Formats: sequence, structure tokens, C-alpha cells
Amino acid sequence: MTVETKTLEFITKGRGEIVNITSHVDAALKKSNVQNGIITIFVPGSTAALTTMEFEPGLVKDFIRLWDRFIPEDVEYSHNMKWHDNNGHSHLRSSMVGPSLTVPFTNKILLLGNYQQIVLIDFDNRGREREIVCQILGE
Repeated sequence: MTVETKTLEFITKGRGEIVNITSHVDAALKKSNVQNGIITIFVPGSTAALTTMEFEPGLVKDFIRLWDRFIPEDVEYSHNMKWHDNNGHSHLRSSMVGPSLTVPFTNKILLLGNYQQIVLIDFDNRGREREIVCQILGE
């Protein structure tokens, strides 16, 4: 069994920006020495998340509006009162989606559905430099 770790870097705008990172994850996988296995994608930090979705403009807009209704930015959060950084909603949103995702692959091909892409969501209230850790496990 082989384990390889690769990193990807992105500059994000924050405010719920959704970035399609599928091609970057695919490229990291193609550069590995592993043919079959799983790849775990992880974003360090507590205001960003990873998931899969159909990355099309309507659904992206719907996804962002969902979070505006579910965990609104303009309510009082204890986190904001303590740290005064006004991103309590960002932490809650990212916690609900989660920081990691595991995708199986065969013959270096990600086993995603036809309309399924891997996305990074930056929920913070400002842009950031984001690092994505890809850990590839298999043979």
C-alpha cells in the first residue's frame, strides 16, 4: 500500500465563494504513483469546507442563498462578541459541511458522477490563501 501527500493552493474571495477544484485534484492524482485507491481532500482551517455538487451557476447561487437563510450573517453570535471578527456564521457554516472529502479512484480516474464536481467553499468574511491537502492511498 502506498500513501502520497500533495498540496494545492488557492486564493479565495470569501463570502461563500465556491471554487471548482476537480481538475486540480485530478491533476494531483495523475502525478501520483498510485493507480487504484482513495484520495482524501482536506482543507485546514475553520471557515472553509469541501463537498461535491453540480457546479453550475444556478445551483451555486441556490447553495449560497441556502446558507444565507440557514445560518445568516447578520445575527448575534457569541464568537463575534468574543473575538470581534464578525465571522461566527463562517465557522458554523463550514462546520456543517465539513473540512474533508474522500473519493475513490480506479486507473487514476476519480469515480465521480457525470455532474459531480469537487468544490472548495470559503465561508469566511474576507478572502484568504487556502491550502488543500490531498492524501492518496492505494496501490
